[in-house]
Formats: sequence, C-alpha cells, structure tokens
Amino acid sequence: MLRFTAAVAAVLALTSPVVPAVAAPAGVSITGHTTDRYPEGIAWDPTRQAFLIGSIATGRISVVGRDGVPHPYGVAPGISTFGLHVDAPRNRVLVTYGDIGSGERSSEATAYKQSGVAVYNLRTGRLLQRVDLNTARLNPAGGKHGANDLAIDAVGNSYVTDPAGDAIYKIDAAGHASVLVRDVRLRGDSIGANGIVWDPAGFLLTVRYDTGVLLKITRGGRISEVAVGKKLIGGDGLAITHDRRLIAVTNKLGAPGAEEVTVLSSNDGYRTARVRSAQAWPVVAPTTAAITPAGTYVLSGSIDVLLSGGSSDRFTIRRADVVPKNG
Repeated sequence: MLRFTAAVAAVLALTSPVVPAVAAPAGVSITGHTTDRYPEGIAWDPTRQAFLIGSIATGRISVVGRDGVPHPYGVAPGISTFGLHVDAPRNRVLVTYGDIGSGERSSEATAYKQSGVAVYNLRTGRLLQRVDLNTARLNPAGGKHGANDLAIDAVGNSYVTDPAGDAIYKIDAAGHASVLVRDVRLRGDSIGANGIVWDPAGFLLTVRYDTGVLLKITRGGRISEVAVGKKLIGGDGLAITHDRRLIAVTNKLGAPGAEEVTVLSSNDGYRTARVRSAQAWPVVAPTTAAITPAGTYVLSGSIDVLLSGGSSDRFTIRRADVVPKNG
C-alpha cells in the first residue's frame, strides 16, 4: 500500500499545476517522454521541488515533476548538455555543454571541440554566462575535449571534468576558468574522468569511466587513488549525501561495466572507501543520480538506444535504495 508523506510529495510536485502528488515508495519510477531526447544529466531543484534534465540531442534543459512531463527551461547553451547542478544559495543553475557527435546540430567544426559551462538564473532561466573551456590557454596541446560533469564547493567555485582530456578545470564564482590539475591519470583510452563531486571536508572525488578507478583531488590539485574493494568500471555519475556517502552510478554504455548503483563510505577522508551496497539497476543505461529530500533518484535517458542507432524519446527517473551510513 502507498504511504502518503509530505517529503515524498514535495519531491514530485511542480510549481505549475499537476496531478496531486502521492507517496512514492522505494523503487518508484517517473517515466516520461521528451522531444529533446537522451537526457544524460539530472539535478534536483529545491525551489521548484522538481528535477532538471538535459539533452544530448538538442542541448535544451527541461523541468520535470511527478507526471513526467518536461517543461522548457532557458535556451540551449550548446550542441548537447550533460552535467547539471543547482546552486540555490547563489540563485544559479550550471550545466556542462559540448558535442560528442550525437547532437542534432553536431558538425565537424564542433565535434569534440565545443566544451564549456553555462550559467543560468535559477528563478528565471535566463542565460547569464557561457564559459569556454577549450581555449589555447587552457588546452595548449589541443586534442579532443568535451565538458561532462561538474561539482560546486561551498563558496561557488565549480570543478569540471573532461573525459576526453587530462585536466579538471576550476571556474570561480565570477566565471574565470583555470586548470586545477592536469594529470595522465585523468585521461582514459576511451572515456576518462567522468562524474565528480565536492566533499564538504574540502576535496573532490571523481571516477575514471574506463578503469573504474576512484580518484581524490585536493584543493591544491594533488591527485591520489582511493583504495576501494571493487573497480567502478563504467563509472558515470557521482552524488554525495549529507553524511558523505558516495553514490556511484555505473553502466556498460562504453565499457564492460555493470548497470548498478553502488554506495560507498569512508572513515579516513576517502583515502580508502568501503562498499556499503551495490544495487543492480533494473532500468537500462543509468547515467547519474540526484539526491532529494525523499531519497536518491537515478536517471536513465535511453542513451543505449542512441548509441545503437535507434530512436527513443523515453526517460525514467527511478528511486534507489540507499542504506544508512551505519547500516
């Protein structure tokens, strides 16, 4: 039987009129259809009590509530959009954009060349700024590039991964970009450093998609491998809970990984990490997760269909079972 709770109802309500929210037990799904197709990134917007999702096909952003109906948000910043982050204290939405060759407007001029972060006014959806991360100053050696995911620290600096490159970029609150760290350990033979989070203790965690290695990066850019009992091969999106559990979403879109949601914790500042649970994911091709007041929700945007040459407008946002830290 469904249990009606205010917290879960808030998670699934939009500010625009929708069907009244009902309780959502663990494992509930929101399934929708979008003409923008293939959302890869998701974020929770506490001001709207709704999700924001991007689009590989069109680069547009949408607001999604419990009914699964997407509502347009802002303008497309580039060919495709990937990682999303709501910075509510500063009334901002940040999204990575680029071109991996799968967008409707993809071209030789932009494929693996376009790479940046767009900043929006959270309340109005107005595009405030685009920060180009593929400049001669930031990437003097050239090569392929494409911003994928980002994390934001307590003072508004953002940190951006580039799975085709060997750097993590830092963008300050004013929009000035620099290279935080450049290291061969970030570059993969296929897809390198992908998901990224800011730990409130003052460091970053990122995962290499191809090898499943979890990496810790300090404020000063020092990088080290986190000792984990398993490799997170196919590690795509990361999320971190208020009690500093790390949620890792893995898939097999571009590596021989498992479609899982893994929960890790650490007692030594992520020098090492322990796997607390690994949940086989029932929806194909999960990419990343958003943490809400009512739990952790994982996005599957039919990217497997895109990569196989098919077509789909379907996406699923499904709640994960996340064990308590002392569970």
